Amino acid sequence: MNQDELKAIFDQQASGYEQRQKKLAPVHEGLHFQLEWILSDLPREARILCVGLGTGAELSYLANKFPNWSFTAVEPSGAMRDECRLRAEKEGFSSRCMFHEGYLESLPDVELHDAATCFMVSQFIIDTEARSNFFRAIAARLHPGGILVSADLSSEVGSYEYRALLQTWVAMLHAANVSSGAIEKTHSAWAKDVAILPPDDVKAIIRRGGFDSPVQFYQAGFVHAWFSKRSP
Repeated sequence: MNQDELKAIFDQQASGYEQRQKKLAPVHEGLHFQLEWILSDLPREARILCVGLGTGAELSYLANKFPNWSFTAVEPSGAMRDECRLRAEKEGFSSRCMFHEGYLESLPDVELHDAATCFMVSQFIIDTEARSNFFRAIAARLHPGGILVSADLSSEVGSYEYRALLQTWVAMLHAANVSSGAIEKTHSAWAKDVAILPPDDVKAIIRRGGFDSPVQFYQAGFVHAWFSKRSP
């Protein structure tokens, strides 16, 4: 799937996306709760880069926890970006945000950031070298020592662990009232359009992108999350 096709899918999903995600909220809430403490030592007026943030769940969480931080919000989907901006306006932190519809490559030159978030994004980059280049583009927007917090689907596809997690994951989706047809569509998309790699492979990709060895701090089913620092 190319960038335009992926963007079109997220454009279609933007309306009502947050409502559909509510029953899966504990997965994201656990990630956000730890995100706060990973970034808690940043400067009082830190600048945060949020890459591919969809409707802005992590942006909302951080903006409300750290009222002096400012944010650069990068989202290729115009519809998702609009939902994110509306959320920021409703919650009163839009003045601290710069919203960019597009990719990192088209982001204007701005002041370097103290940290970056990138949740459930790099998994859509199938080629491993391109995936490392994606993280390298994030590193270029950070101060040396800046923190990257990233999350992606990860597993050893075909392994016993993968099959066991898949059974649990499907049960979770059913409990969230996701239709069987949608579940099958998700599995099909995973096989064709999502690079689900073992955790050690994802860590190696991030390292090649210009970061110190990533530390895994979270797992919920297939969702794995790491934090790492930009190499000097």
